[in-house]
Amino acid sequence: MKARTRRKKTAKARRVRKTRSRSTGLHVVSGKQLLALRKKIGKQTAVRWNPDKDDVQRSVIQLVLTLVELIRKLMERQAIRRMEERTLTPQETDAVGTALMEIERTIRDIGKQFDLSPEDLNLDLGAIKLL
Repeated sequence: MKARTRRKKTAKARRVRKTRSRSTGLHVVSGKQLLALRKKIGKQTAVRWNPDKDDVQRSVIQLVLTLVELIRKLMERQAIRRMEERTLTPQETDAVGTALMEIERTIRDIGKQFDLSPEDLNLDLGAIKLL
């Protein structure tokens, strides 16, 4: 009798697990699939910071400018959203536009001093997209 009850609970647990995986978007993978994923991830080389003595300053500038560019793009998207919702006055719109253009120009000028192109300042967020 106990074995039968245990089988019923196990079958019910499997149904619950399947339901949960559908609702959360999670997928159950087998051991073989997990090993294949680990091999695939292991083959990809991670982008790492180069602590070479001669390249440290350039690497730090690249990191700082990348973060500033990310913040600038986020501010630009926020400004566009506010313009579309008409929560900015025409004077505020002009001021924000001018400030964002000045920040972009400054980032580009500093990047040129350290031989950094705009592509060097993009963040690759994988499946999300490049910012």
